[in-house]
Amino acid sequence: MSTESLTMDDAVTKDRVAALARMLQFGDSMFPIGGFSFSSGLESAVQKGVVTDVSTLLAFTRTATEQAARGDGIAVIAAHRAAMVGDVKELICIDESVYARKLSDEARTMSVRMGKKFAEMGVHVLGAPLLHAWRDCILTGQGPGCYPVALAVNFAVQDLSEHHTFAVHQYGVAAPILGAALRLMKVSHLDTQKILYELSEDLDAAYERAAKTRLMDMSGYAPLMDILAAVHIKAHVRLFMN
Repeated sequence: MSTESLTMDDAVTKDRVAALARMLQFGDSMFPIGGFSFSSGLESAVQKGVVTDVSTLLAFTRTATEQAARGDGIAVIAAHRAAMVGDVKELICIDESVYARKLSDEARTMSVRMGKKFAEMGVHVLGAPLLHAWRDCILTGQGPGCYPVALAVNFAVQDLSEHHTFAVHQYGVAAPILGAALRLMKVSHLDTQKILYELSEDLDAAYERAAKTRLMDMSGYAPLMDILAAVHIKAHVRLFMN
């Protein structure tokens, strides 16, 4: 093997390692955009006796990730494709579609608050022109600025794949729920890590389905989750946003 080929292989490896590190950075559940302060309805589920142990926590988290894969996950892929070609008008349309499907006030608040923070963080850290354009769209009210679109734009400008973007999005649904569970119920770190690992087995199949689904068919039918969200809004004492 020549020295030149070794150098090229080393360069490719470094690129892959850098991409992985950045995916981990921007996909971290503790990334400072406020995601850790939301429970996605788990607080109400625990209070109402819907989630009581490890098995019901697994079922609840699986439902949340499946709902996300049929909803925001489709938007993430569509937005990533639009961002790759710099189509800001399409990004705005996708953004509005995501916002329109948020049934509760807190779901909308969560998505736009995290989306705006993510866009601002991307501008500060990466400074890519498309991120500036998307942040300006949010600030001028051209789009609500939902989190799935901000995530897609951020990953697209870094040339991270739509498959990885989808995986990070789904991880970002599950991890905060399980983090909240540690503070809301009798469950251990061992239990939550096992759940997170088990849920990752579904990612490839979920991506394949979402990648073939049209944006107009984006939906997430999980009525109990919406009922719990409504209950949570009226609660007098809350540890988390919903």
